[in-house]
Amino acid sequence: MKPIRVLVAKPGLDGHDRGAKVIARALRDAGMEVIYTGLRQTPEQIVQAAIQEDVDVVAMSILSGAHNHLLPKVVDLLKEEDAYDEILVIGGGVIPEEDIPYLKEKGVAEIFTPGTPTSVTIDFIKENLKKLALND
Repeated sequence: MKPIRVLVAKPGLDGHDRGAKVIARALRDAGMEVIYTGLRQTPEQIVQAAIQEDVDVVAMSILSGAHNHLLPKVVDLLKEEDAYDEILVIGGGVIPEEDIPYLKEKGVAEIFTPGTPTSVTIDFIKENLKKLALND
């Protein structure tokens, strides 16, 4: 079985990537292939990288407060490219609890806030990729 491929992205003008690097390392240690985009990526750059790298998951880390705009924009662009049904989209970072239902409604599968154990994120990815595969 091929390893799960995850694109870890930092959308927007957020210049802090410690959390993204921690999750990238944890995913890699769990046997996943991780592609890290680096800082200050546009939604368009994230989607193009996801398609070019043929990833299974787009994991976005955001602390800037622009999550209600940037995360749904990535989902919309993936839909335009007919890639959304094959790619699990998750987010994490400093995101207020009251914004999480909106993000899920817009197509982000899950939001992980600070303090979430990396094992929870890893388990969520594995379980939800199985559900995507079953729907094919």
